[in-house]
Amino acid sequence: MRLLRSMKQQHLAELLGVNQATVSRWERGQLALSPEQAFRLERIFASPRHASADAALKRLVEDSIRPVHLICDVTHRLLSASRSRQAEWRAPLAAFLGRSLFSYASAEIAATEQSLDERGWHEGSLLSLTFETGANDNALMPIAAGRVTWERITLSDGSAGRLVTTTD
Repeated sequence: MRLLRSMKQQHLAELLGVNQATVSRWERGQLALSPEQAFRLERIFASPRHASADAALKRLVEDSIRPVHLICDVTHRLLSASRSRQAEWRAPLAAFLGRSLFSYASAEIAATEQSLDERGWHEGSLLSLTFETGANDNALMPIAAGRVTWERITLSDGSAGRLVTTTD
C-alpha cells in the first residue's frame, strides 16, 4: 500500500511515530505491528487520496486574511501560512517551510501540546482546542500573548494537519 501511494518509508514512520528501520522490518515481515500501530496504519491507507483537496486547503490558508498557518500534527513541520501570519515573522516563509516550528513554542503552547494525549486529540476525540498563550520572546518567529485555536484536519495521505489560528 505504501508504494501504491508513493509514500516513502520515512514519511510513514513519522506518521506512525516510529523510525524508518521499523517500517522496513514490518515490510520484510521481521517485526509484527502492535494492535495500535495496525489500527493507525489502516486509518492512513483507508483515507481517500485527493491531493487536490490539500491544494485547495493550502490556497485557503495562504489567502486567509487572518493570521493562520498549517502544520503537520505529528512533526510540527510548517506546510502553509497566510500572508498576515508571515508578516509576524522576521524571516521569509522559505526559512520555515517544511521545518518543525515546535522550537519556537511558548511555554503555554508546549504545555498544551503535552496535554493532547490525555485529551484524546490524536484519537480524534477532540478536533478543536482554544487556549491562551503567552509570548515566546523569540526575535525570529515572535508569538504574541493571546488566544490560539488549533483545529485537526485529515490530509489526503491520511496524516493529520493542524490549522493554527490566532484570535483576538
